[in-house]
Amino acid sequence: MLIDTVAWVRIEQGRILCARPRGKDVFYIPGGKREGAETDLQTLLREIEEELTVALLPETVAHVGTYEANHGPSVVRMSCYTADYHGTLAASSEIEEVAWFTYADRAQVPPVDQLLFDDLVDAGQLH
Repeated sequence: MLIDTVAWVRIEQGRILCARPRGKDVFYIPGGKREGAETDLQTLLREIEEELTVALLPETVAHVGTYEANHGPSVVRMSCYTADYHGTLAASSEIEEVAWFTYADRAQVPPVDQLLFDDLVDAGQLH
């Protein structure tokens, strides 16, 4: 089974923004699954507003890569995008904690997110 997700890659000062949903002990790159026939852009804008209370600026959204990794019996596909935003980053009611991770924190995210971490460190964007 394929789990198709989109994610917002926000890097500041060599650290990447991660979020931990309520009731979970794992951090993820912010984003989520599409609903119905949503496009990647529609899913990204909705999920980030729901999770982090900011509005991504659609004209600044850029695809940075798509990753796939096994997650139990399923395969997770994560299409990653960068974008500027308007507003103040804050955890919504569905997010327990927001954190800025370096490469040293790689083990705290799922396998598909780890692939992104590897590419970002190789590109010199993640410390």
